[in-house]
Amino acid sequence: MTSQGISASRALNPLGWLVAPMVLCVIATVLLAAPIRILGQALPQPVFPLALAFAWPLIRPSLVPPFALLVMGLFLDLFWGGPPGLWPLCLLAAYAGVLALRRLITGNDFVFVWAWYAAATLVAFGVGFLAMAMRSGVAPNLLAVGWQYVWTAALFPFADRLIRRFEDADVRFR
Repeated sequence: MTSQGISASRALNPLGWLVAPMVLCVIATVLLAAPIRILGQALPQPVFPLALAFAWPLIRPSLVPPFALLVMGLFLDLFWGGPPGLWPLCLLAAYAGVLALRRLITGNDFVFVWAWYAAATLVAFGVGFLAMAMRSGVAPNLLAVGWQYVWTAALFPFADRLIRRFEDADVRFR
């Protein structure tokens, strides 16, 4: 404890909780897009920035993460060849939901928070599914969307690690 009664467990600098996770998401997305086949199957394509869209509002409400998610979403749109604005919309929908419910999510056990992460991921994928269906007039392949959802939901330990690393960094929002 410092003299002001605030825990000095870990400083909340932007490089640690914003920039480094963004760079890791970009690297992971590019690496898993490599044309490698294992047992005839391509590598999974989870949406790594969804882990950030879940973790950032729990760490600290701020104006910067939505803009960072916008950038990450536009990167995904360009990288995967999707319509511009699809992934920013999905990521921001998940972020807004978690931000609205952050008091219910924070401080709970691993499995409970994972269920909230799965729900936020489902919201993002639902928004994306509806947006693509309305834009193209044809529903996306449910099996492909389902597998991408499963792989993205499996990323929760990374979001949890980020949350736990910085959860006590800014006690004004607890």
